[in-house]
Amino acid sequence: MCIFVIVLEILKKYWGYTSFRPKQEDIITSALAGEDVLAILPTGGGKSLCFQLPAMMREGIAIVVSPLISLIKDQVQNLRARGIKALAVHSGMTRREIDITLDNAVYGDYKFLYLSPERLRTEIFRKRVQKMQVSFLVVDEAHCISQWGYDFRPDYLQIADIRELLPGVPVVALTATATPSVAKDIEEKLHFPKDNIICSGFERPNLSYIVRKTEDKFGALLAVCRAVQGTGIVYVRERKATRDIAAFLQSQGVDAGFYHAGLSKEERSAVQERWKRGELRVIAATNAFGMGIDKPDVRFVCHFDVPEAVESYYQEAGRAGRDGLRSWAVLLWNKSDLKRLEAIYQTTFPGLDYIADIYQKMYKFFDIAYEDGAGAVYKFNLMEFVRRYRLNAATAYNAIKYIETAGYWSVTDEIDNPTRITFTVNRDDLYRIQLRDPSLDTFVKALMRIYPGLFSHMVSIDEDYIARVIQQPVRVVKLKLLNLSRSGVLRYIPRARSPLICFAGERLTPQNLYLSEKNYVQRKRLFKERLDAMYTYISPVSDRSAAQSACRSRRLSAYFGQEQCRPCGICDLCAPGEAELLF
Repeated sequence: MCIFVIVLEILKKYWGYTSFRPKQEDIITSALAGEDVLAILPTGGGKSLCFQLPAMMREGIAIVVSPLISLIKDQVQNLRARGIKALAVHSGMTRREIDITLDNAVYGDYKFLYLSPERLRTEIFRKRVQKMQVSFLVVDEAHCISQWGYDFRPDYLQIADIRELLPGVPVVALTATATPSVAKDIEEKLHFPKDNIICSGFERPNLSYIVRKTEDKFGALLAVCRAVQGTGIVYVRERKATRDIAAFLQSQGVDAGFYHAGLSKEERSAVQERWKRGELRVIAATNAFGMGIDKPDVRFVCHFDVPEAVESYYQEAGRAGRDGLRSWAVLLWNKSDLKRLEAIYQTTFPGLDYIADIYQKMYKFFDIAYEDGAGAVYKFNLMEFVRRYRLNAATAYNAIKYIETAGYWSVTDEIDNPTRITFTVNRDDLYRIQLRDPSLDTFVKALMRIYPGLFSHMVSIDEDYIARVIQQPVRVVKLKLLNLSRSGVLRYIPRARSPLICFAGERLTPQNLYLSEKNYVQRKRLFKERLDAMYTYISPVSDRSAAQSACRSRRLSAYFGQEQCRPCGICDLCAPGEAELLF
């Protein structure tokens, strides 16, 4: 039987489709031929199918690296709903849960293992992955690996190291947004043996791009909600604005909710599910919302604030009209937006001397001496940090994030962090402590039996599970951990709804700290270029050719290196009447 007959049978059986979207077939064919492939498909272009279907055709398990826990959980849930066995490993899990999951990946009949990039460098994963029969190594949101992209994640650089443990395993990298230079950088970082980029084009023929300059954004947003039937997303920059916009829309009779990363996991899940079911018509959100959410009938996306990069704007706008029906991507702006973007540019790149000073202040903040702190993990409160040293919060935050890109530490934005512990004494000292206290001896032995590795690194634990094992109340377990911490026996970070900072290495002296001036200058230049591209997109008159200036879609396509495309005919520049339909 022809292999593509089998492919189509699997497509129909698990996904209910009888044909492919543009370029999906080419990407799948390349993957099944064992080639490394970089797939660039717009949001809603069916990226997931491009690796999920080939993985179903091959023996073994596909390892999928994805940057967001919410995205991982959503994809695993969707696969399981289709009857496909999938697993996930992420930083919200305990050591025991990770151990069981990786065992299932090795010995169970599973087709997919999703994990966050920071998991790649853990010893437990590196040992287990060599026992797995891996069909594909998949890199979702692959633009995160490029240091010249808009969303660089240092942990993504670990992927190339994993390739050394998986000789002969092909890579499928996927993204919705990559300029030619970023695409080339992705291939280099992933060690592609040859160039193999498959791009479907950046046009969205059913999506009307509308840009409106207005001083009354609330009024303009309400007009959009009244003019367009169906569900919508309103993107804003600040968390507080999500609540304000939702309250305004509710006061005008529009069923609306709000979403941002500061809400609890339960609150985020509840509002997301209400919106997906249609109980909420509009959701006001920061960019924390939307990635991986498979809701095809979003009729409009409105950007209440001008984004800092064309890439993020294009990806967020592309969440409208994934079902192929007529939809609108509306961007509202005024002079205040331009001033805000200029202020962001100034604070995003403080001087290298300032950044170096923040490096030292961070270690001082946690009382870490020179040549100490490697592998340490702490709860981190930015506002407490800036208050202690009387810093500007935005400038300090950007310095912290810049140091993260240099690999000196990582700061997680996760809200729900599990309890973490590690022994701070050696085995001999611990044994002597156990001998002195028989009740403590039983508890310590239980900890070491449940969680190997407590002497080498911070380990996520589950107090409820420990309580069940030792048959004591949870409050007793927490008290024992606290007492051991106070006695200097172990380091104890209780479960918290707080960001964490993880120090990759020991504290360096000012003379030994290296921050590349060349990288700094290049990052700053690229950031300015992205801002300028955003200005070009929203402006009614452009320095580009008259043809491109007369179409929003062509401006977007040209930015991503696709110069040859027809005017869309439905944006506010091609057809000025389109904006009149909304406002």
